[in-house]
Amino acid sequence: MIVIKNVNAIDGSVSNVEISSDASDVIDGTGLTILPAVIDPHVHFRTPGLEYKEDWTHASRAAINGGCSMVFDMPNVLPPTITEELLIAKKALIEKQLQNVGIPLRYELYIGADKQHVDQLAMVKNQVVGIKVFMGCSTGNLVIDDDESLRKVFEIAAANDMLVAVHAEDEEMMHASKAQHFRAGDYTCHSDIRNIDVAVKAVEKALMLCEKYKTRLYILHVSSGAEIQLIREAKQRSLPVFAETTPHHLFFDTSAYKSLHGRACVNPALRDAAQQALLFAAIKEGVIDTIGSDHAPHTKEEKDQPYGQCPSGMPGIEFMLPVLLNAHHQGFISLDDVVNITSRNARKIFRLPDYQDWVLVDLNKTAEVTHTASKCGWSPYMSQRFTGWPRYTIMRGQIFAMEAAIIS
Repeated sequence: MIVIKNVNAIDGSVSNVEISSDASDVIDGTGLTILPAVIDPHVHFRTPGLEYKEDWTHASRAAINGGCSMVFDMPNVLPPTITEELLIAKKALIEKQLQNVGIPLRYELYIGADKQHVDQLAMVKNQVVGIKVFMGCSTGNLVIDDDESLRKVFEIAAANDMLVAVHAEDEEMMHASKAQHFRAGDYTCHSDIRNIDVAVKAVEKALMLCEKYKTRLYILHVSSGAEIQLIREAKQRSLPVFAETTPHHLFFDTSAYKSLHGRACVNPALRDAAQQALLFAAIKEGVIDTIGSDHAPHTKEEKDQPYGQCPSGMPGIEFMLPVLLNAHHQGFISLDDVVNITSRNARKIFRLPDYQDWVLVDLNKTAEVTHTASKCGWSPYMSQRFTGWPRYTIMRGQIFAMEAAIIS
């Protein structure tokens, strides 16, 4: 049994909490607050084939540091996870890496939708958390950019009660936009090329198919008010649609290109500051259901290449909860809404079994980010100071204390 003494609940009440465990441990929770452990429904841990950027031995530690005990990993790896055989092989690699580091991180996997392997989707319906559809190219070559293939994926998913998670950017529109806006070496044009209209067109198409087939639809990394309005209207029509945003769309805007350069390139692209206020309002309203880190590391050398050569994506899982707690400290988001988007809603959407994983946070600790557990070795939050930090993650009846990734 793990006993946490004198710990604060979200409502401010103080009590002792007992957690089932084979161990016999006592934690002094004085001054700490207990929250459900984070569920991150959107990560790229780069296994197999891209382990030079990230792997599960490093990323699992980053997850624990961020109070996260459950992740959903994406299929755009090498080779992409598009068949049952590749799914089984990927799980074996993950298990080996987690055993090597001694962190029993909970995880689920997505199967990738691929035009030549749509027959595989129903075969793995009980082995995956959902089907990942790239409506526009991102990292890797997985893309469903024709209407017939997209329709078939939504139809199969509905027939088998599978959730479809979409990267909603319209491929054809992006090609036209690139021809108009591409400026070699200028990172800021990324937000012009992958603009809000590119996302809106794809969201409209996904919602149309959701309505036609009644497919459970999860829209990844929502980044703008225009997307939010479409999703709001769909929810008002009682469609089974759910929306995720990311920490980088909440806390970085287009001004970040000046300091982060290529490290600010993400898909969908960063928006102007006005969109951030709309995202926070949508969280409060309940239109945005979850937050996913979209933890997508690349090496420093890759990200420091000129625009047109640097890949999109940034690490995020380790500091997702701290940036949200800091936003709570600043009055942008309630602690209850932090729990909603990091845990409660994901449990319902993805029909997760009940398990008792927790994170103990110090809401009053102010500290600076100095390094990261991620294998890529960099973070867009480096040198930033946040108030509110995880201290312990309790997962599967084990206690994991935070590594010294921060300084007071």
